[in-house]
Amino acid sequence: MRNRAFIRNYHIMLMPGIALLFVFSVIPMFGIVIAFQDFQPTLGIFRSEWVGWENFEYMFALPDSRVVFVNTIIIASLKIVFGMAVPFTFALLLHEVINMKFKRIVQTIVYLPHFMSWVILSGIMINLLSLDGVVNQAVHLFGGEPIMFLQSNSWFRGVLVASDVWKEFGFNTIIYVAALTSINTNLYEAAAIDGASRFQRLLYITIPSLLPTVILLATLSLGNVLNAGFEQILNLYNPIVYQTGDIIDTYVYRAGLQEIQYGLATAVGLLKSIVSFLLIAVSYVLAARFANYRIF
Repeated sequence: MRNRAFIRNYHIMLMPGIALLFVFSVIPMFGIVIAFQDFQPTLGIFRSEWVGWENFEYMFALPDSRVVFVNTIIIASLKIVFGMAVPFTFALLLHEVINMKFKRIVQTIVYLPHFMSWVILSGIMINLLSLDGVVNQAVHLFGGEPIMFLQSNSWFRGVLVASDVWKEFGFNTIIYVAALTSINTNLYEAAAIDGASRFQRLLYITIPSLLPTVILLATLSLGNVLNAGFEQILNLYNPIVYQTGDIIDTYVYRAGLQEIQYGLATAVGLLKSIVSFLLIAVSYVLAARFANYRIF
C-alpha cells in the first residue's frame, strides 16, 4: 500500500512539469506546417496557402543559406574543440595545485562568468574590444595599430570562440575535476615508489584515466554541431560580419521577425531540428559503443 501511495504521489508531482512540457514543447510543434505554407498571419495556419516544398527549394537557392550553414558548423565545431581542450588542460593544472585554499579561490573565480548572461558579457566584450578599449590600448602601447575586432570578418569568429570558452571553461572543468577525484590514489603512490616523476604520473595515470570521460563528452557534443550560440552572436554581431558570423539561429530570427518570411524561417529551423536529432542519435550510439554510456 505504501508503494502504491508513493507512486501515486510521485505521478501527481510530475503533472505540473508534464503540463508545462506539453504546452510549451508539444503544442508548438504543430507550427511545423508553416514550413510548407505561404504563411500569412492574417489568414492563420488553416487558411494560408499550401506551397509544399517551395520554401525548402527557395532556402537552398539562396546564397545566404549556404553561408549560414557553413558558419554554424565552423563556429560550433571550434567551440566544441576548444570548449573541451581548455577545461581539460585547466583541470589537469588545477589537480596539481597543493594549496587547497588557493585552489578553491581559483575555482570560484573561473566559475563566475558561467552564471552571467550574454547580455552582460557582451557589453563587457564590446567595451574591452572597442577602438578605445583596454585591448586596443595595450596593442597601441606595444606599437601596433588599433584592431576592429567586432567589425572584422578576420577576427569575429576568434572573438566568439574565445569569449565562449572564457565564459564556460570554468564550469565545464567541474566534470573533469570530478573524474580526477575518482582515480585510485594507490596508483600514484605505487608510481611514486617506482620512481615516476609528477609529469610521468600525469602522463601515464591521470590522462589515461580521463580518456573515457573525454570520449563520452566528445561523442555527446556531436548533437551541438548546429548550435553555435544564438544569444552570444545576437548581442555581438552586426551586418558587417554577416559573412563569417551569421548562423542558422540568427538567420531564422531575421527572416521570421525582421523580414516577415515566416515560411522560410520555419523551413530553416525545421531542417536544423531534423539534422540535430540525427546527430544526437549518432552521438548516443557512439557514446554507447566507445564510452559504455547508455540512458536505457
